[in-house]
Amino acid sequence: MATLYRKYRPQNFTEVVGQNHIKLILEQEIKIDKIVHAYLFCGPRAVGKTTMARVFAKAVNCLKRKIKTADPCNECSSCEEITIGRALDVIEIDAASHTGVDNVRENIVANTMVASSCSKYKVFIIDEVHMLSISAFNALLKIIEEPPAFVIFILCTTEVHKVPATIISRCQRFDFKRISISDIVKKLSYIIKSEQVKIDKTILEEIARYSEGHMRDAESLLGQIVTIGGKEITRQEADLVIPRSNLNEVINLINFLIKKDAGGGIRLINKLIDDGIDLKSFLNDLVEILRKIMLGKISPALVEKLAIELGETMELKINQLSQTVTLEQILIYLEKFIQIRGELRGEFIQQLPVELAIAELSVSKVTLPNPLLSGRGFITGKTLPALPYQEVGLNSGEIQPSQPFIVREGIYNGENPPSPSLSRGGLKLTKTLLNVSFEQIIDRWNEVLAKIKQYNHSLSFILRVCQPRSLDNDQLCLAFKYKFHRDRVSENNIKILVEKVLNQIFNASIMVNAIVDENMEVASSKLVSDEPVELINKQPDSKNENQSDLIDNLLKTFGGKVVN
Repeated sequence: MATLYRKYRPQNFTEVVGQNHIKLILEQEIKIDKIVHAYLFCGPRAVGKTTMARVFAKAVNCLKRKIKTADPCNECSSCEEITIGRALDVIEIDAASHTGVDNVRENIVANTMVASSCSKYKVFIIDEVHMLSISAFNALLKIIEEPPAFVIFILCTTEVHKVPATIISRCQRFDFKRISISDIVKKLSYIIKSEQVKIDKTILEEIARYSEGHMRDAESLLGQIVTIGGKEITRQEADLVIPRSNLNEVINLINFLIKKDAGGGIRLINKLIDDGIDLKSFLNDLVEILRKIMLGKISPALVEKLAIELGETMELKINQLSQTVTLEQILIYLEKFIQIRGELRGEFIQQLPVELAIAELSVSKVTLPNPLLSGRGFITGKTLPALPYQEVGLNSGEIQPSQPFIVREGIYNGENPPSPSLSRGGLKLTKTLLNVSFEQIIDRWNEVLAKIKQYNHSLSFILRVCQPRSLDNDQLCLAFKYKFHRDRVSENNIKILVEKVLNQIFNASIMVNAIVDENMEVASSKLVSDEPVELINKQPDSKNENQSDLIDNLLKTFGGKVVN
């Protein structure tokens, strides 16, 4: 008895599943009789390359094909011979077992010199052509470049990068794609209807998902299930052949997280462990579903292009779930479970990291908008539109900024800020309305330098030779004579430190902008002593002492030493 994938192999273009972009071109070439001499079919395994080649060979040689149509009749002697594999003019060669140059000369080059016996074209279908040796490709090159008018070559390969460019350039190339789940389900539904088998559609969708776009794999799995179950397939019988799908459990876990039901989520995880489910595989499915929801929230068009297809039943469940969750929540879930998936090793209690993640996500009071997160905490220096924070477990009226606000280093700028004791994800939100003048910064600049020295000793030397120039809104302009000083202060981590110190001293969110002024003079009055804050304003006792301090400061700033 023939297996299902052989019994239901397509016999015309209409029956070929998917690959519409290829069928359209080939059918048009046949209709207008513009056949080229060489074709290259490349793509993943089990997506219809060899099947398409056989249908094409049958169509160009069909004796009763109707005018302006491409499908073969499947009734004439030529079609019947090709269908059963006895056609003398359709020669299939497995390049994997005929890799040598001698095989190419005997089976291909020599045969092209003999005219077709009873067909219009002699068609050579070379499967897994990338397996040919270099010398075999060289022997094939000349005949592919200038074949007799009655010869057509169809080269099939799963690894097109191994085919020489000289061969590819002489072929009309077609790239086959994996078949969609919906198309596979349609083909499987047609098969079970023809076989008079009863089976639930959800099982067909699971077969299609597990086959990962390979039609032959899906048909083979269905054949195994039909062999076990007979004319009526139950869920238990299907589970004996295909691995149990965890997607429904993934949906259940996401629902527990949305409802903040930590107990339900933890019980679900432990049940999966008891059932022998691989936890890492489950987390892979969870991340894939969360990603699909995220893409749908951002743009529905992204789902069609980038997300995996899960079948009609599962897609409906995901769409319903997406209505009950926000994009911000999905981003936090994704970040947490991606982290947990990487941490799974051989823990004493394997499921403990996942349980901790579920508990943490369930007890959190506030969901912070993760798109604002960056390497510095929040994005700095960006003015955002007035958006209320999403509150969970708190009255939504507690934080409702009515004006645009700036988020910088966890500091909230805007009207109606929360109380200083209220925190959001470990970040204290404090009122920082900018009420500092440029004169105040100049007056307390020595204090700034002394404070910076506590964090970064060398940075304080660089800032001693700068000149605060202006304060425009929240931008403090610092001028340097040399470019390497400006570049140093402009580094991200250094800039963060300076802004942090300014915030500590002036209780205001001040940003730093460094510039170069080659004409500025670094006078002694601009240099600040290396003494503590309380001694900074103390005057030197003598002129020699003042000059000595100046020299010491210059040496520290530029890394020099006195040689004479």
